[in-house]
Amino acid sequence: MQQDDPIITLVTETAPIKTETHGGRAKCLQRLVRLSLPVPLTVALSFRAVHDIAEGRMPDIRALLKPFGAHPLLCVRPSSEDPDWGGPSAVLNIGMNDAMHAALSERIGIEAATRLYGRFVRTYAIHVERLDPDVFDDLPMSGPAALEGALAAYQDETDEPFPQDAAVQLAAVLKSMARAWRGTTARLLRQAKGAPADAGLGLVVQEMALGLGKGGVCGSGVIQLVSSGTGRLRITGRYMNQSQGREALQDSGEGALYLARDARGPSLQDLAPEAFEQLVEYCGLMRFRLREEMQAEFTIENGQVHVLDALRAQRSSRAAVRIAVALAEDGVIPRDEALCRVDPRALNEMLHRQVDPMAPRDVIGKGIAASPGAASGKLVFSALAAQACHARDEPCILARRETGPEDIRGMHAAVAVITERGGITSHAAVIGRGLGLPCAVGVTGLIFDMKEQLLRTRDGRVFRAGDIVTVDGTNGDILAGEAPLHEAAQDDAFQAMMTWAEEYCDIGIRANADTPADAEVARRFNAQGIGLCRTEHMFFDPGRLTVMREMIFAREGADRAAALERLLPMQRADFIKLFNIMQGRPVCIRLFDPPLHEFLPADRAGMRELAEALSMPLSDVTRRVEALSEYNPMLGMRGVRLGITMPEIYDMQARAIFEATLEASRNGAPVVPEIMIPLVSAKREVEMVKKRIDAVAAAVKMETGRDFTYRLGVMVETPRAALRAGEIAPHAAFLSFGTNDLTQMTYGLSRDDAGKFMSEYVKQGVYREDPFHTLDTEGVGELLMIGAERGRAARPDLTLSICGEHGGNAESIAFCRDVGFDYVSCSPFRVPVARLAAAQLRIRPTLPPRALKTS
Repeated sequence: MQQDDPIITLVTETAPIKTETHGGRAKCLQRLVRLSLPVPLTVALSFRAVHDIAEGRMPDIRALLKPFGAHPLLCVRPSSEDPDWGGPSAVLNIGMNDAMHAALSERIGIEAATRLYGRFVRTYAIHVERLDPDVFDDLPMSGPAALEGALAAYQDETDEPFPQDAAVQLAAVLKSMARAWRGTTARLLRQAKGAPADAGLGLVVQEMALGLGKGGVCGSGVIQLVSSGTGRLRITGRYMNQSQGREALQDSGEGALYLARDARGPSLQDLAPEAFEQLVEYCGLMRFRLREEMQAEFTIENGQVHVLDALRAQRSSRAAVRIAVALAEDGVIPRDEALCRVDPRALNEMLHRQVDPMAPRDVIGKGIAASPGAASGKLVFSALAAQACHARDEPCILARRETGPEDIRGMHAAVAVITERGGITSHAAVIGRGLGLPCAVGVTGLIFDMKEQLLRTRDGRVFRAGDIVTVDGTNGDILAGEAPLHEAAQDDAFQAMMTWAEEYCDIGIRANADTPADAEVARRFNAQGIGLCRTEHMFFDPGRLTVMREMIFAREGADRAAALERLLPMQRADFIKLFNIMQGRPVCIRLFDPPLHEFLPADRAGMRELAEALSMPLSDVTRRVEALSEYNPMLGMRGVRLGITMPEIYDMQARAIFEATLEASRNGAPVVPEIMIPLVSAKREVEMVKKRIDAVAAAVKMETGRDFTYRLGVMVETPRAALRAGEIAPHAAFLSFGTNDLTQMTYGLSRDDAGKFMSEYVKQGVYREDPFHTLDTEGVGELLMIGAERGRAARPDLTLSICGEHGGNAESIAFCRDVGFDYVSCSPFRVPVARLAAAQLRIRPTLPPRALKTS
């Protein structure tokens, strides 16, 4: 072995070691050597060397051992390119044999030497020779008898004595670890963590620094300078006398010491203050020179500190944000790099409560993680029951087969929602994300019995109305009982990161907000406006629903107008609140969209109540409900089709918007509302609606004697609207692509039913991702590009955006930036996620690869 050999090399300051050829651990050890830290002698084997070993082409083991002297005692650790990809377990104490046992008995004591030898024999037998662990079950755990028994058991199973040659032991260990990396289980595990199929493995062979001895302070431990849970400065870790590796962390607590002085028990700082100060100094040096918070593994041998290894300190999402911000504020890394150190999706854990990751989980059902966060409460099975719980100040979980607009008030009252059906863009998922409500949809493992109001698990347990369950919307789990939760943490570090992200964000970020409460959240996260306000959600209040039903049952336009006249002041008041909250920022209001049957009861009891409320015969109500039913209502009489066939609805909404505009502009910045026509597929539809809205605007101006401006645009949700954007754009100030429905119509796939088979489709490679979760940039994306290109060709000043749930997705934002869209709009709680993702997209091309590791 030569020092400058790129295949098998001694780790020195100048050795040709790279992360992409030798792995992250080998490169980190070289950096520690460059910092003049007390790292034991180490040799690194490259990916190529390990590949050769797996193929049976062994290196010159004698030459590899030469730097370690005549009687080596070694450990071998894996070194993958990314530490998150894992690797085979480290093997310690290679070189232990009868002669080494005798020598160590003099040096560290016969008891410690015997324990060390016996442990190595077991490890070698089980993990290298792959012997059955049961062979050693009946043997004593310590003492001479344990060692003798282990050696005898090894010989009985292999028909050979335990190897005494360190070269033979090391060759077997290297071969075992190399082949384990190529095993099917290991490959699948690392691919699940994002590793490529051909990811390489390096190995590091290091001289053992024993934490064992007769006199002085001897032991091992790990240390880091921050809390993994919060990211705040706090020396954490453990130390254990007379131990090796990470025994201090694996111990149940007996014998392990704290590091810094602690009222709860003895500490390393008390036992060996000089060694403790050295370790703190080393970690501080790593932080500054390696530009990261590190966790160091160390041993102390007769008071002498050795640094065996270092890796990025593990961290929760909130800790990742605080660590990145602190490194930037201390001048260790620039702000742009700090922004790229955090995965945008990790912000979800800071915006919502989460189940304590250390708590036991009694999972009774699992669904699609539709809206992040966690909550516990009593099971309820109807919106009315949820409202009753809310009135009693009792948290509740709303369980439905699937939710519809009539469940909106129940969802507002609940602390979480679960549904038997649905996908990532189903009604429950979209509204849940908008409300910041934990939600799991398409739940499997539970039978929803709505008649008996209970959930039945596969193992026969029954959860009835009133029983406590917990919903983990971040992972899609439903848990029995009340799980311990961590509170949301939008602290000073979070606010700092969001301020920095805003400086780099080069695409507009708006929020989908239907209510004043949604708008308040959007303002709190500094959304640049409302990109989608779905007005139909304002009509499900009980006081409005009856009037809405009167309008639906009206036979003539004049009767409809009379009913809508009663809804006008309610709708106007809603818009005034939204405009006042947004303080002059744009508010894009989508005109009425859903089919009318959603406002009508579906069962006989509901129809009877409606007949009483409207003073109509039950038979008339039944016939009207049946007349409004459709085979496929999402592709039927809805959106602009309602606006053309029942124009009084859009007339009322336009008047409410314009009157609210004038009122909200009295004491603040002038309001310029954006009015969006849904489900357009033809130019003529836009012309007809525009003509009526312009007429309403002219009437309001004449009646009030005041002027105002507004922008009229189109929600592109049908493939035809995207293809004919060149015809539509001259009549519209903006095109906003509703990618939820556009995906549904492009694929011919129900977004509510896709969850039943989507995971299997993705698993088998039919689709790379769930197209309702990640924008299909090839198919749906091509329609967006066609619509954008043709629309802008006809009208260069055309504003382009997306307002589907894809708007909060990093990959979708990247696509929108590339195509030249002006903004994206997403659920209020996804605004920070979208802003950070957009900032990173601008920053990443300017940073070196090593700066792009996210937490």
